[in-house]
Amino acid sequence: MKKILNTLLAVALSGYSAYAAQIIIEGNYQGKNLYISNPYAGSGVGFCVYEVYVNDKLTTDEWNSSAFEVDFTNFSLKSGDKVVVRIKHKDDCKPKVLNPEVLKPKSTFEIVAMKVDKDGSMNWKAKGETGKLAYVVEQFRWNKWIKVTEVQGKGTENADYTAKVVPHSGENKFRVKQVDFSGSPRYSEPVKFRSMSKEITFSPQKADKEVVFSDDTMFEVWDQYGNIVKKGSGAKVDVASLQKGIYYLNFDNKTDKFVKK
Repeated sequence: MKKILNTLLAVALSGYSAYAAQIIIEGNYQGKNLYISNPYAGSGVGFCVYEVYVNDKLTTDEWNSSAFEVDFTNFSLKSGDKVVVRIKHKDDCKPKVLNPEVLKPKSTFEIVAMKVDKDGSMNWKAKGETGKLAYVVEQFRWNKWIKVTEVQGKGTENADYTAKVVPHSGENKFRVKQVDFSGSPRYSEPVKFRSMSKEITFSPQKADKEVVFSDDTMFEVWDQYGNIVKKGSGAKVDVASLQKGIYYLNFDNKTDKFVKK
């Protein structure tokens, strides 16, 4: 009797577990549908997928085929809306989502206005966002664009942003960028700002322990082989640990050099 009960329990459990697996895809609606490759069940009877839900609502898509489409147009979604897709399938097989990237945030922003105030506040207004992607704020210094801060995007049709930046003396250029799943950056046009602060100087030209600036500044120290050995922000640089030799110093909006004694 015990053996019969164990057998019946095993059959019951196996029947339950055959329908216990699911794939969950989350993202934002970008105007495109998902495509699913749907193999036969491991038993050879029927197809693998048996239910598909979009935001907890059962879809009416035709799952009984080797490939099918999850049609989002049936759910009155707007571009950028949150989407959770649950694909329920038998556990002796596994369907494949052919284009999951269509739910990943895409950089679609347009800059309506951008400016930098005298106090170092950078403000911009964006429209057309369809996903929450970070804005990277970059400043043009030392003949290159460098990252100065990052602000999380809101993923809404219209949004305002503020970031704290540190202008150097003279004319400054700032911009923002986003990088989506494609890996390709999307840039804004640069905004220009002229700072009336005095040019920063440094001393000594031959340093033993430290290099001192006339005011706080961002800086980079490069060795003769093109390696960055120090970087940061402040009124001085500790160079005591550097080997003797010539070093190149990026600071304020200029490049100079000093000798480590």
